[in-house]
Amino acid sequence: MEQSEIRNPKSEIKKIAIVGPESTGKSTMSAYLADHYQTVWVPEYARGYCEKLTEPPTWQDEINMFYGQIALEEEYLPQANKLLICDTTFITVKIWSDYTFGRSPQEVLDELPKHPYDLYLLLSIDLPWEEDPLRDFPHMREYFMEVWYKELNALKANYVLISGTGQDRYDSAVAAIDDFLMSR
Repeated sequence: MEQSEIRNPKSEIKKIAIVGPESTGKSTMSAYLADHYQTVWVPEYARGYCEKLTEPPTWQDEINMFYGQIALEEEYLPQANKLLICDTTFITVKIWSDYTFGRSPQEVLDELPKHPYDLYLLLSIDLPWEEDPLRDFPHMREYFMEVWYKELNALKANYVLISGTGQDRYDSAVAAIDDFLMSR
């Protein structure tokens, strides 16, 4: 077999990132899409990490969450069936670090362009806020939505805004992924 005939199955997996501000249904959407496309989804590493903290996250915690998210994606990638659905990405570490500390860890900035996703679904803030002990900013949803636009545009990311409620929201996400897959 010639070298050009050898295929890397990991490189054929399309990575779909489900992103957006707090309380936009990212985890629920990720689970739905993984079920719909019969694949796996990568949970948000920061959620489990922060559940164990007794104080607000430190600079080192943000760095730990960055590495944890990358490791989790690598762990799930071999289990993926054509698509890997990612419940957020480590861009969240940049966004929270910029907001909390006024800057981002350099390793996060260095790695952002090296870890592209094939498609981002940016979930709109049109869902009602749901209280959660790990959510902090119900009054800043518009602000963080603008930050997400800025970050995705800075990366020249391929993204689609997903809005609506109930089944319409899920149908919009499936349509965006189907359109992306058909364009390939």
